[in-house]
Amino acid sequence: MLAVAATAYGAPSAANVVAAPGTQILLPRVASLVKAGRALVLSPTYAEHARAAAIAGHAVSETTDFDALAEAELAILVNPNNPDGRIVSRERLLNLAGRMKAKGGLLVVDEAFMDVGPREASLAADAGQGGLVILRSFGKFFGLAGVRLGFALTDKATAEYLDSQLGPWAVAGPTMEYGIRALGDIGWQEAMRRQLSEEAARLDALFAHNSVPVSGGSSLFRYLDFGDAPDLFSALGRQGILLRHFAERPHTLRSGLPGSEDEWQRLDAALAGWAAKDDGSQNRIRA
Repeated sequence: MLAVAATAYGAPSAANVVAAPGTQILLPRVASLVKAGRALVLSPTYAEHARAAAIAGHAVSETTDFDALAEAELAILVNPNNPDGRIVSRERLLNLAGRMKAKGGLLVVDEAFMDVGPREASLAADAGQGGLVILRSFGKFFGLAGVRLGFALTDKATAEYLDSQLGPWAVAGPTMEYGIRALGDIGWQEAMRRQLSEEAARLDALFAHNSVPVSGGSSLFRYLDFGDAPDLFSALGRQGILLRHFAERPHTLRSGLPGSEDEWQRLDAALAGWAAKDDGSQNRIRA
């Protein structure tokens, strides 16, 4: 399976790949690869990275400044980012990775959504350079989260160490079979990327028609950032339609894609009802 994953992701070789029962179990182990010190997480993003770094003994802070990451011993970012879809270019990431390696630090790049991201931004091919760990999630793109499979891409020595920490039989046999078949099915992957792109565009158009601005995201989810987000969250919730809200950022929401034509129609009707609630819908869009 490691060889199939290396080919699918573009890693240098199977020896640069570590398989695990989901990337979640890798987070504190990867954070422990460097001596406990200062960890910086590019924010806003997936909260588990900060928690895992703290478990590993680091003093963790979040920052919105990419350049500040170089000041830490452990720098962490998600690319494409969750929830806003932010992309950091490969060139900037490689520059940061080089700076981290030079001082004995570590850059961790979580590429959980790179299956639907710009492939030129992936660092998978650079996994062997040292001072760098790339995480790849299996369940999100393939819709098989319950299978519990994820990968770390890194230099050979680090890969060998991480594998020893996981121990034998970390990944179940049936999971490996799922991974081999899914990662090797390039035709299905390309077709799904096209489908998701079309559905994301359809969702954007539906939101726009009902005065809901889309601020970012990926083709797996859309990111909404506007003043009436709390009202929209409540209105759709009353219709049995759940968006992801963020308590610390009340004016932001994340929306998945409807799973069937019936769900598309339900969302369309609920949005239309919300937008028609009063005649001031054009005033909804505000910072």
